[in-house]
Amino acid sequence: MAKLKKVEQEEKTMEEFLQEFRRTAKESGYEGRLLIKEFKRGMNGIIRRKLMDAEHPTRSIEQWYERAVNLDRNWRKSRREKERLRERREMKTQAPRQNITEAQWQQLPQLQVWPSR
Repeated sequence: MAKLKKVEQEEKTMEEFLQEFRRTAKESGYEGRLLIKEFKRGMNGIIRRKLMDAEHPTRSIEQWYERAVNLDRNWRKSRREKERLRERREMKTQAPRQNITEAQWQQLPQLQVWPSR
């Protein structure tokens, strides 16, 4: 039981957390509500709140597992998309490249061109 209380999701994906949780839960002897309570305690707070605020409450541990995995996947996908959009906006706001002037061109080192065979 003490081992189960130490299992936490932290930065792990829900799938990784779930594997560790299931393995440890087998040894704990917990079932039903106690098992659900420990699962909720160990998971990411954002996912836990979303599951607890759901219109149709989750009743079995298997439903908790399934819904938690789906929410975690969606949440991570949303974060990746948000990051991509932020990067695109940053690229658009960067100063446009200036054309090189003739004087600047003349100051560049000359490239040696080898004759083609």
